[in-house]
Amino acid sequence: MDAENTFQVDDHLWCSGQLSAADIASLPALGIGTVINLALPTSSNALPGEAERVTALGLNYVQIPVQWESPQPAQFRQFVGVTAALGERPVWLHCARNMRASAFVYLYRKLIRGEPEEQARWPMRDIWTPNPIWQRWIDDVCAAYDNGDGSAAS
Repeated sequence: MDAENTFQVDDHLWCSGQLSAADIASLPALGIGTVINLALPTSSNALPGEAERVTALGLNYVQIPVQWESPQPAQFRQFVGVTAALGERPVWLHCARNMRASAFVYLYRKLIRGEPEEQARWPMRDIWTPNPIWQRWIDDVCAAYDNGDGSAAS
């Protein structure tokens, strides 16, 4: 894969930085059924026509544009809803560099799958240490799930 910071989390979840056209072409062979993009269409390394390339292969494409400077807890809830609707069908989650995506994977593994902290932190811990904005977002999302309602102020 050409994408930066590519990780296969398990049989049903991959995450990476921006996919290339060649990466997209290889997704069906990996069994991927859905691509979820957390980057903005205006990101500096965005692939023009990404949605069209993905859907032309018969795959689902979902864009949840997460502003780097202001991630919202509601965006994580949206991601959880999408993955729940997909069931066990394999998903490729990406953003520009796999920083946003790895933070989402961390929270998904910790809060939704109930994995232990050390296990859930991978691959995020291998990619980056969240800055204060992203650490606050992580804390807000965790607090919402600790309250049992899965919601937080958006």
